[in-house]
Amino acid sequence: MFSAPVHSKPSLPTYKGFASWRLSSTLRADVDKRTMKIALFGISEIKIGRHNLKDPRLDQADQLVEAQKKTHAQVEVIGEDRLLDADAVLSTPESRTDLILKDLEFVETRLGRGPQEAERAALEKIQGLLESERFIFQSGLSPAETEAVAAHNFFTNKPVVSAEPADLADPDTLLLRAFREAGFISFLTVGGKENRAWPIRGGMTAWEAAGTIHSDIQKGFIRAEIVSFEDFVQAGGETQAKRAGKQRLELKTYVMQDYDIVNFRFNK
Repeated sequence: MFSAPVHSKPSLPTYKGFASWRLSSTLRADVDKRTMKIALFGISEIKIGRHNLKDPRLDQADQLVEAQKKTHAQVEVIGEDRLLDADAVLSTPESRTDLILKDLEFVETRLGRGPQEAERAALEKIQGLLESERFIFQSGLSPAETEAVAAHNFFTNKPVVSAEPADLADPDTLLLRAFREAGFISFLTVGGKENRAWPIRGGMTAWEAAGTIHSDIQKGFIRAEIVSFEDFVQAGGETQAKRAGKQRLELKTYVMQDYDIVNFRFNK
């Protein structure tokens, strides 16, 4: 839910009205740019394009709070030709080796071109990790080592999620697992026009999460009114959770938790 801005203009008495207008123009474009991307590698059973993340918790929330519609968080599934653009890779166990070989080939080629000492040291560390069948994402490179190879794109410097043949029979569950294993979570806004799940990277602050809805909320951020999903369900809804004293007032630095119910207060 988005609360009425403090000192709002007469033409925009509440953020709900403003949001519905913006969602069809600037906001929609901004949200599209932030959609998490999952690249398929060695998998053809899942269609390329946008997919709803069918988390059953959103269905629970929709049963507890009345709204005009229900909007799932989404991910964009992309093909092998866009591996470097992805936030995560979904592959078969057999294909994982091919990903490692792609990076290993690049590293060996780069080392053969006489890089500077800092880059060489980082590449040699990466080479050792790849040869032991570990991904760069799990390498534990120091900030200095990461900076030394920052100009290069690697295929395994992002989460790689394995899909067994049985997993491919249920794409909805598989994509939700890939989303979570890649370190992404969602928060909820409920009531009014829609009950909606908003995808964000784990570890984001309340201030950063506000910006995923609209930059105006982030710029004018005052506080976030938070109810945990567990308290929300146990109380029987948002209003009931508030009456039970389960709502917390959090500031900019609060680290968002998965499926927090959020109401942002902001100046306009």
